Amino acid sequence: MSWTADAGARTAAVLTVSDSVVAGSRQDGSGPAVAEALEKAGYQVVRREAVPDERNHIENALVGLCEQARLVVTTGGTGVATRDVTPEATLSICDREVQGIGERMRAEGVKKTPLAALSRALCATRGTSLVLNLPGSPQGATESLAAVIDLLPHALDLLAGKTAHSESK
Repeated sequence: MSWTADAGARTAAVLTVSDSVVAGSRQDGSGPAVAEALEKAGYQVVRREAVPDERNHIENALVGLCEQARLVVTTGGTGVATRDVTPEATLSICDREVQGIGERMRAEGVKKTPLAALSRALCATRGTSLVLNLPGSPQGATESLAAVIDLLPHALDLLAGKTAHSESK
């Protein structure tokens, strides 16, 4: 896997998965909202893309984005509808799933709406990159990101090989 970014850099990419955004029949509200939240958290958003709800398009985009950014965040395609295939595409190109992050997003989400339990959003690793799936609605995406944003720097450090433990009293 080639790297264009420093393994320690806080770089991020945002991938919107939406047939209607790609077709131009709906404006992307989630991608810009997620990018803004990441920038406020100190990430440099190096790329934003949109792809249709097609597994091969999602997989190809994720592979390319993982070469450009340490954190790749998707929005959309995480529900139970037939065309919601983002989690499957993510798992097919990743090495390991980080189950606790998806669990935390759902646990926080159900405090606001019981429908959050239907989310299949997940987090997984690809090399030294972390891929995080978020729901497609701007509110769901930003609230899910807020639920886990504090975990991401440590996960990225671990993926970059920074595994030393600090002394705790």
